[in-house]
This record gives sequence, structure tokens and C-alpha cells, in this order.
Amino acid sequence: MGNTDKYSAQRFSVAPMLDWTDRHCRHFHRLLSGEALLYTEMVTTGAIIHGKGDYLAFGEQEHPVALQLGGSNPADLAHCAKLAEARGYDEINLNVGCPSDRVQNGMFGACLMGQATLVADCIKAMRDVVSIPVTVKTRIGIDDMDSYEFLCDFIGQVSERGGCDTFIIHARKAWLSGLSPKENREVPPLDYPRVYQLKRDFSHLTMAINGGIKTLDEAKQHLEHMDGVMLGREVYQNPGILLDVDRELFGSTAAPLTGPEAIRALYPYIEAELSKGTYLGHITRHILGIFQSIPGARQWRRHLSENAHKPGAGIDVVEQALSLVAQPKKSPLEV
Repeated sequence: MGNTDKYSAQRFSVAPMLDWTDRHCRHFHRLLSGEALLYTEMVTTGAIIHGKGDYLAFGEQEHPVALQLGGSNPADLAHCAKLAEARGYDEINLNVGCPSDRVQNGMFGACLMGQATLVADCIKAMRDVVSIPVTVKTRIGIDDMDSYEFLCDFIGQVSERGGCDTFIIHARKAWLSGLSPKENREVPPLDYPRVYQLKRDFSHLTMAINGGIKTLDEAKQHLEHMDGVMLGREVYQNPGILLDVDRELFGSTAAPLTGPEAIRALYPYIEAELSKGTYLGHITRHILGIFQSIPGARQWRRHLSENAHKPGAGIDVVEQALSLVAQPKKSPLEV
């Protein structure tokens, strides 16, 4: 586990992102930060219970790693939580924030905000059968149920009835109809002060803030009010941010890797995955943004995008792409 004796496990985390935070992505992110808490993509209880694949697979190197579940049946959630704990996950998180139609039809995600009693029952059912933390990721409201009183009632019921002591709050409400999931991440206005107020009013609970945070300086400002920050798309599109997380937010004194060092540190994993039949492009799609704003970044992205999907593509494709990027200069002390 990370540096949890000094800091909340939630101090800095990478958000669960559907189709993005798969195990290849998480392995890469872990190379960049030893401390960040990593989340899986949301996995539905139905997929785990009835699906043909192994939806709980993750690599030992990924710790600390949390499984995000989608579902609203307490018994099914408890069953999946037990399986996840047995597999070694460090936390179970219930999705009460995703607004997509597909999610609502399955009766999970943001629509559950309107059913605090059910969410509490779901959390309690999971807490009763596992010893690892069970947390909730939610919004500040849904549709016209967006008063501060509504939010406090939801947090109050889920924490008291369900026993949930950790919440990650996306500082926007969600519209359950009329907006796409993408629009729901951008159109409803951010309301950070409301989340800060929530933390003050529920000071005994652990709370992390999510939504629109783009830099570690912004993260530090939020940490003056909150126990943790969660970054999503910004980290995915600009993973170089993670190289400074351990030093800036966890007090690490170790020198961070450079971008090229991080890429080369990924080579053993790529080799192992290629030998199992994984396509190079399934891994390299997660590393495209590492050199943002560095000369050669565009050529790096283009070379990988054009070549990683070709039959037989291997490490040499990545190494060729790397040769197109300006290499960082060593400090005088390292020469």
C-alpha cells in the first residue's frame, strides 16, 4: 500500500474511466507514481457474476488499486465485493455518479442519488462481508434534486445507515436525460464551495473532490479544504503529471523518472504482454500523452498511432517513436 500512515489513502487518486483505465493503463500509471490510488474502470455486478471473461483481473504491481462496481442489488454487490477482496483489491467503490442511459437502465450510477436508502443498504451489504474499505463516488445532485439539503440528506443516510466513511464527490450535478455522458462532465457548472461546505459539515468523514482539476497546484489548493483529490481525464491525456505526484503531494524525496525513463520501464511489461498475444496498440494507446508540450511529442504520437497496430509490432516501434522526442537534459549534478 501507499503512504497511508501519513496521508489519507484518498489523498491523490486517478479516476475510474470507462474504456480507459484498464490494467495496461494502470500498470503504466503505477510506474509514474508509487503513491496514487488507482481505480479500475466501472465493472457491473452482472458482468462479474454472469460474464464469460475475468472482469476482476489486475496486476500485482498495481497496488494500491480499487475496484469500482456498478450495481444496485445489495446481495449481488456483496457477492462481488467478497470476490474482489479475495483477489486482493485494496478498496471497493460504488458508482453513484455515472449518468449514461445504459447505466440508468441497469439501475446504477447517478440515478441512485435519488435512492439514498437503497445506496445505504448496498454499502452495508458490502461492508458486512469484507474488511477492506467500501467507498462511494457521487455527484452533488441530479436533475432538479440539487439543493444542498438534498446532498446532505444523501451523505447523511449513506454514512449513518450504510456505514460509509469515505466519499469521492464530483463537484457537478448530473442531468439524467438530455445530456450525453461527455456533456455531463462539462455542461453542469462546477461548485467547489459546495463540496468544501460538505466536508466542513461532515468533518468526521473522509472526502475527496473530483471534477475539472488540471494541475498539481490546483490539487494542492483543494487539499487545503479536502482530504483528497481525484483527477481523471487530465491525467489520462497528460500522464506526465503523475511523475511529480509522489514528491509534490506525498513528500517523497526520490528523484522522479523522466518521461523516456518511464517509457523504458514499461518495456518488460510490454514484452510479457506481447508474449501472451496482447496487441502493442492496446498498451501504447495509454502512453501517447506522456510528452505533452515537449518537442517531438506530435511525432511520437503519430509514429505510435500509425505503427503500433501493425501485425508483429513490438518494442522497436516504441523505441523508434522515442528517438523522435527531445531528450531531457541532466542537471549539472548528474553529469
